[in-house]
Amino acid sequence: MILGGFISVLDNTGSDMIGALHSGLILFAFLVVCESEPTHAGPDRMGDSHGQPRLAHLTSHWAFQLVNDSLAFSRADSFCRGQFSSLADLDQSDEREGVMELLQQTGLRTPIWVRNPSKAVNKPVALSKQYSPFSALSFPRDSREGFVRVNMSFPALSSVSVCVRVQWNSEWNEVSTIFSYAAPVITNEFQLRGQVDKQGRILLALIIHGKHLPYKASFPNDGAWHHICVMWRRNSGHWAIYVDGDKKDLGSDTDTSRDIYGDGILILGQDQDSFGGNFTEPFFGNITDLNVWNMTLETRHVLALNACSSIDQEVVFSWNPDHLIKHPVVKEEQVHLFCRAVVLQQMALQGCRTLQGWQDQLPLLVVTECSDSLPFICRSSRERYLKMKQMSDSQNLQPSAFMNHLMKLSNKTQATLGQQPSELSSLAQASALLDVSVQALEDTQEELQPTDMVALIQLLSLAADVPTLPLADATNHSQDRVQELSQHFISVADSIISEDNALKWQAIKEVVSGPMDVVKSIDRMVTSLSPRLMAETDRLTIHSPNIKLEVQQQRLQDGSKGSSFCGPETDKHTSVDCISVPHHKIQDLHNNGFHRLTLVNTWYGSLRPLFNPGENITMVPTVTDGSQSYLGTVLGSSVISTTVLGDDQPVSTAVHFKLQHRAQNPAGTVYDPVCAFWDFELNPEAGGWWNTKGCEVVSKQHGYTVCYCNHTTNFALLLQVYEAQRSPENEKALQVLTFIGCGVSLCGLLFTFILFIAVGVPKSDRTTVHKNLIVALGIAELLLMCSDWASANEAACFVVTALLHLFFMASFSWMLVEGLLLWSKVVSVNISEDRRMKLYYIIGWGKISSPAIARLPVLIVGVTLAVSVDEYKADGHCWLNVKTDTIWAFVGPVIFVLAVNAVVLCRVVMVTVSSARRRTKMLSPSSASKMQTFDLTWAVTRPVLILLPVLGLTWLCGVLVHLSVVIAYVFIALNAFQGLYIFLVYAVYNSEVRNAIKRIKEKRKALSFTNCSQPTSFLPSQRAPISSWGHSALTPSSPETSETSGPPSSASTSLVIKNESFRKESFVTFSLKPASGNQVVQLTGFKPSGTTLTTRC
Repeated sequence: MILGGFISVLDNTGSDMIGALHSGLILFAFLVVCESEPTHAGPDRMGDSHGQPRLAHLTSHWAFQLVNDSLAFSRADSFCRGQFSSLADLDQSDEREGVMELLQQTGLRTPIWVRNPSKAVNKPVALSKQYSPFSALSFPRDSREGFVRVNMSFPALSSVSVCVRVQWNSEWNEVSTIFSYAAPVITNEFQLRGQVDKQGRILLALIIHGKHLPYKASFPNDGAWHHICVMWRRNSGHWAIYVDGDKKDLGSDTDTSRDIYGDGILILGQDQDSFGGNFTEPFFGNITDLNVWNMTLETRHVLALNACSSIDQEVVFSWNPDHLIKHPVVKEEQVHLFCRAVVLQQMALQGCRTLQGWQDQLPLLVVTECSDSLPFICRSSRERYLKMKQMSDSQNLQPSAFMNHLMKLSNKTQATLGQQPSELSSLAQASALLDVSVQALEDTQEELQPTDMVALIQLLSLAADVPTLPLADATNHSQDRVQELSQHFISVADSIISEDNALKWQAIKEVVSGPMDVVKSIDRMVTSLSPRLMAETDRLTIHSPNIKLEVQQQRLQDGSKGSSFCGPETDKHTSVDCISVPHHKIQDLHNNGFHRLTLVNTWYGSLRPLFNPGENITMVPTVTDGSQSYLGTVLGSSVISTTVLGDDQPVSTAVHFKLQHRAQNPAGTVYDPVCAFWDFELNPEAGGWWNTKGCEVVSKQHGYTVCYCNHTTNFALLLQVYEAQRSPENEKALQVLTFIGCGVSLCGLLFTFILFIAVGVPKSDRTTVHKNLIVALGIAELLLMCSDWASANEAACFVVTALLHLFFMASFSWMLVEGLLLWSKVVSVNISEDRRMKLYYIIGWGKISSPAIARLPVLIVGVTLAVSVDEYKADGHCWLNVKTDTIWAFVGPVIFVLAVNAVVLCRVVMVTVSSARRRTKMLSPSSASKMQTFDLTWAVTRPVLILLPVLGLTWLCGVLVHLSVVIAYVFIALNAFQGLYIFLVYAVYNSEVRNAIKRIKEKRKALSFTNCSQPTSFLPSQRAPISSWGHSALTPSSPETSETSGPPSSASTSLVIKNESFRKESFVTFSLKPASGNQVVQLTGFKPSGTTLTTRC
């Protein structure tokens, strides 16, 4: 609003331009706010430089300002945007009340523009959304006989509109007839003709009632598809020709005495010299989408049709190849046409909303032509309005050096300055204002003040939306003016975003959203002027200290190369910031029917300081392994942008860009780059915010990052700042400790498994579960030790990552089984051992005979790979990607297992404590109180120490590793040496293992007493289950008494062993007794067959 009289009209009359310019710079949207500030919601009296009364109305949240100068909707919207506000929206009750109060104060009764919330935003859209299929008719040049007749009878038409899409054969230069309508009484009743002029344009002309109108409307002979609409109305004689949605020619000098005759013949591609025949002036090219209405279409209808949208108006003839009679040489083919300005489709269909009045306190809204000129109301926040008022008062009291210098320049430049926004309506006016501003900026030694920055930002916003003449109407002088305007525009923008003004943005943040407002104005300006800028060249570069702008243009054809753009080279960086459109994306544009490609590339080197590094950009931090603490996110690069124009229309395509890291790296901090873009729609009230959707990091190198984004806009690197929790020495020590621990753990697991097999531990479900856990954990530890070597090869690292995921998941699954087994022992679940083990195998490995049951660890790994194979592995090492949700495929199941096993451990401790209490009371009731403390402590400690390794509860320390390096060491020690713990607890101090070893020792000791080896073959196997083991006195009838010479009464002992491994009728009996007369032991074995073996030692 401080811009005001910055808007000037330059003509040949003499007037003090800069003096008026100074007056205008201190106005609020050409309105000067009165000195008294309202203390309550109500009207605020204002006036312009001519003393005309103006009103602004303030509510508790909003400020409404009436602009009683008539503009078209797009220009009204642009003007409000230039005042850091928007058109009033009547959808909310508080806004309706504010607008109604303001209109009552002014007494305005004419309609005014109001914002349409559903109005589409003019932004690039995907190619797939910009094309529509059509059945087209091809008229080949190798025959002049081709024509198509519309097979229907036409009524008499008092008004008519005909729209058609045409692709002109660029090699044909003679007069051609696109369509001709002949009546029985006159052949040239209604006809559209075209011819090529010397400049290579296709000129169009109408014939109405036999009168040939002049060739004026035109479109380029570029071989592209063009949408043409022609119309005529009898009651006024008005006629018009639209090309690609723009009104190219119009008039009213036609016969209004009669309608267009009915019962005529409509022919495509030929002129009818007689009714339905004698064809001349053939058309060569392609035609499609011809439609006829018995009315004259409005501009919004033409825009909608040009955007490939239908309209509600009743049609006389709708395009349908089945209703056409074709000459044999005319062929039908399917085409996909690019629908220019698809994003304006809804606006074209609905028109623009106007407020006509009020009824029962509700607004009466009517849709009308967007090109009509009406007054409007701009709406801004109350805080922004009051801040601008404060800045204006300050400028009035003490003008800045910039303003004073403009006063001095007033003696050198003479022109007329107006104060109405409608007066900035040409490139010449905008260029002159920018020229004067650049001169003042160059001459002023002092820095810009915040109020100066606001005025210049407003000027850029309005200049970016100045309407331009069609390229066909451009002159050499106007071409020079366009380039001069662009250069001055960039110079002013560069001065605003200079590092010298970095701190001043804080002073105007209530008014201006930030420096990205300047970027948005540059984007709009270059996109609007690109056809004029590139009319005579294929490459244009505008370079300033902080901005580099380059516009490239090329004709698309097979084999078109990719395009790249780089920022300026500097001494500080070995490489530069670059952005490129891949070759295959440009080829896709050609394959989709585009003929000309324009790339608008911009580099901003000084936007980084404008975002205060102390103010973190709010973003979700990247997940880390606990070695780093998240501090915040800062903008850490230059900003680079690309806008892609296909046939002068914005299209969206993928880009690659490389940006240097331009942030200081203090000791103890690290950066993680994130590829992002500025999204103006993410937070419209704040001017937008950073977004990462559709962007990803391709590679990270020292000092720069390469990114890929699937769309075009303004890009930058956001650096997520982390404080290193551990020094490099600690990191190295932890790595070494992990490797050593894994090695020791692997040896412990291997020895434990060998002991379980070698010593013959009795088979049970507990030992089976232990063995499976040892196998899974051992393989996982081995893979972890090998992962560093595999990281050098991408494919090998991916395989190792998947296997690590699988076997660690299997390890935790068997830890869960350990917990379930303990629970079944404690709670006494009524389930058989065989069924229980099948369930355990399903959980641990997923191994079961039925293929219908999925394997649990394999299922988790398989689903994770299928869902996120591209984000599965982390960068730089062989493990899951902790920066995406992939890591939850491991963390989620682990948390579940630890939670279940924690409950199991608590239950086991409770049972153990209860048993210890009972045992203490029974064994020593008198000293129970003295022993209770020790027994209870040991009852709690013993199961915890025994069960922690196999239940995996030591992994709970992993949640706290980010708090201290000491916890990290504890976590590594507990888990890297998990195998050693299992070896000590379940092998060295396991009673079953120790008893098995003791039996082996006793067996070897017993064998050492024998002095012969033959009978040893009859010893029972250690593995054979023994059903009976007894001692009895030998009887006289036993075979042993009959063979000994000792007295019958001599003491003897008999050891009878029945071995179930023999047949039922077979058993072996061994008896031991002292031999008569000597202190020897006699070992006698009996077999049922009668064989007796005796050994004496």
